[in-house]
Amino acid sequence: MSESIEQCYCIMFCYKLGDTEVQTIQKIQQAFGDEAMGITQIKEWYKCLKQGQTSVESKPRSVEDDRRITINEITEEVGISTGSVHTILTEDLAMRRASAKFVPKLLVEHQIQLCLKIAQDLLDCANSDSNFMKTIITGDETWVYGYDPETKFQSSQWKHQTSPRPQKARQVPAMLR
Repeated sequence: MSESIEQCYCIMFCYKLGDTEVQTIQKIQQAFGDEAMGITQIKEWYKCLKQGQTSVESKPRSVEDDRRITINEITEEVGISTGSVHTILTEDLAMRRASAKFVPKLLVEHQIQLCLKIAQDLLDCANSDSNFMKTIITGDETWVYGYDPETKFQSSQWKHQTSPRPQKARQVPAMLR
């Protein structure tokens, strides 16, 4: 992050000296090499400077804080074009939008262990008592369906190539007993 701020100061310095965007891009690339920020980012900084921004210390805006944020929301908040936001996210930050993967159930480890213990207890009771199955009381079954108003796009998130794909529990008919 500090390198990015350092580059922003360099861009501001070049701007105040009267350098063009092209000259500034060349200087940043020469000075920082592979660590130089993208051309789109430099152009956006120039645009902000032309609009009167006087500080490189902008308020933190991180996709990491809200991975469900959309390009349009970023565009409105930051005040740059949709194409620039898309380029920064996909090319400079190497992020892509990924929909949540449906999994049967999202259980934490202690819930899995509890299910296993209950199943083992029932199996032990059935094996030790021949009348155990006769003691079980059954009733009518009522089907209840879960409703999830969240669409596939709403559940999608920005992620890096190395980040795991987000998960979402599949809504399946559940029985109440």
